[in-house]
Amino acid sequence: MIRNHEIDYRIFGEEMQYVEVELDPNETAIAEPGAFMMMDEGIGMETIFGDGSQQQNTGLLGKLWNAGKRVLVGENLFMTAFTNISHAKRQVSFASPYPGKIIPVDLQQLGNRIICQKDSFLCAAKGVSVGIEFQRRLGTGLFGGEGFIMEKLEGDGMAFLHACGHVLQKDLQPGEMLKIDTGCIVGFTATVNYDIQFVGGIKNTIFGGEGLFFATLRGPGRVWIQTLPISRLAGRILQYATTSRREEGSVLGGLGNLLDGDGWR
Repeated sequence: MIRNHEIDYRIFGEEMQYVEVELDPNETAIAEPGAFMMMDEGIGMETIFGDGSQQQNTGLLGKLWNAGKRVLVGENLFMTAFTNISHAKRQVSFASPYPGKIIPVDLQQLGNRIICQKDSFLCAAKGVSVGIEFQRRLGTGLFGGEGFIMEKLEGDGMAFLHACGHVLQKDLQPGEMLKIDTGCIVGFTATVNYDIQFVGGIKNTIFGGEGLFFATLRGPGRVWIQTLPISRLAGRILQYATTSRREEGSVLGGLGNLLDGDGWR
C-alpha cells in the first residue's frame, strides 16, 4: 500500500490566513490553481492532470471520466504539484481566497474520507484523491443547491480546507441530527448521513427569506460549519454595488451624502 506524503505545516494569520507546508526532499503537495502564495528556492512546480493520486492511474478512459466529472461541476482539469527537489527541507505556502479560516484535516484519523463543498479544497499532500461526490437521493439532487454536488477527499494524508467567516467544528452522536443552511456546510466525515428537507409552513415559504430547503446532517460523525457562505457574501456585495448610497438611510444618510459631496451632483 502506497501512503500519502507526510507533510508538516503551520497556519498564519487571523481573517486572511495562509498555510505554510514544509516538504522534505522529494515530498510533494498539490493545490488547486490560484492557491499558490510563495515558496522557497529548491521547490519545483508542475501542472498535472488530475490530482496525481494512485486512484487517478486507471488508464486513459478512467482519467477522462474523472476529468469530465470535474468539468461538469466547474472545477479545473488540472492541479499544481509542488515538489522539493533540493536536499534540505523547504517551505511552500498557500493562501485562502477570501476572509475566513483554513481547516487542517488529517484523513487517517477521520476514516480516510471526507465530503466537502466543491470550492472549499485548498491543498493537500500528494496521494490524497480529490474527486466528485454525487448525492444519490432524488430530493438532494433536485433541491440541494450549494450542497448537491460536493467533493470527496480520500487517503491517509493531510488536506486543507478553507471556509468563509468563523468555523465551528461539531461532533454528532449516533442518531443526532443537525438542520443547517446548505451553504453553511464546509464538510463532514463519510459516516454522516446527508439529506435535504423542506422548510414547511406557508409563512416560512413566502416570507422566511431563508430558502425553501435546508440540509439535515445525521450522526455519527464530524461536521465543519462556516458562518458566512461565500454565495451570501457575494450577494451582499452585489447588492451594495448596484444600489445608490442615498437609499442607505433617511436624514443621516442624506446628510452623509451631502458632506462627502454626493449631494451636490
